[in-house]
Amino acid sequence: MSDKSSTIKQPPVICLMGPTASGKTSLAMALCDALPCDIVSVDSALIYRDMDIGTAKPTHEELANYPHSLINLRDATQSYSAADFCHDALAEIEKIRANNRIPLLVGGTMMYFKSLIEGISPLPAANSDIRQKIEAEAEQNGWQALHEQLQAVDSVSAERIHPNDPQRITRALEVFRITDKTITQLTEIKGDKLDGDVLQLAITPQERSTLHERIEIRYQQMIEQGFEDEVVKLKARGDLHEDLPSIRCVGYRQMWQYLNGEFDHKEMVFRGVCATRQLAKRQLTWLRSWQNLHWLTTDDKTNLAQVLALVGKYQQC
Repeated sequence: MSDKSSTIKQPPVICLMGPTASGKTSLAMALCDALPCDIVSVDSALIYRDMDIGTAKPTHEELANYPHSLINLRDATQSYSAADFCHDALAEIEKIRANNRIPLLVGGTMMYFKSLIEGISPLPAANSDIRQKIEAEAEQNGWQALHEQLQAVDSVSAERIHPNDPQRITRALEVFRITDKTITQLTEIKGDKLDGDVLQLAITPQERSTLHERIEIRYQQMIEQGFEDEVVKLKARGDLHEDLPSIRCVGYRQMWQYLNGEFDHKEMVFRGVCATRQLAKRQLTWLRSWQNLHWLTTDDKTNLAQVLALVGKYQQC
């Protein structure tokens, strides 16, 4: 008699995405209670130390009970790229799997998720010397001449980039001069990415008005929790300014400008809420074009059961 019993295989990496204030963290914690999951943060704001309230970072109590990796990685003066994230996230996922646990990636930075799932192109970092030479050539000969140079080495990029787009012309020529390969060739190469099964989830309220209301409530809660004092302390350091990626985080720029006297408190709250809603809109635009996505509704009492059933299906082959 043949053995028809199912074979149990490794569970999938779970990716839990969604717009800001959609309830990702609470669902993630419920999943950790039900499954042997370890949380990996996928959030470009949570990487910064001393930026807790305005980023809606999990509380100390929540982090004690549900540890998150990839938070508090950088000082507010430092940068952190999608490539940095992929490197760090893949290392964390390998550790979690080595301990026979399930990686649970949670956040709203869609570029990080996309880079991790699809792989990231190995484009070189900017080179100021080469950029200065390109700009000097443009000053002498005009951007049309630089566009013709690009046409000669990379006709695909030249077709895509307008002759009056100096930023993209510069980047395409810079990449070619650094690597001796065109940006077209390099973007076809994908670096390391997630392997194995990946369960991709997105959570959001059914109505956009509900999401807007949740965003406004949360922003008011941040104000009550001391968001202004948090930014006052950041400003007092003296080494930060509003053009840094950290201070460009939603809410921080508006609070920074308010503290500079550019508008009053009421206007700061209004602008902060509007900026957060715009962020949520961009996140949802990403998600609507996402492939292989299972949608969940904020506050739906069946969310946990749905995810557990999906994980179970992945484990049966």
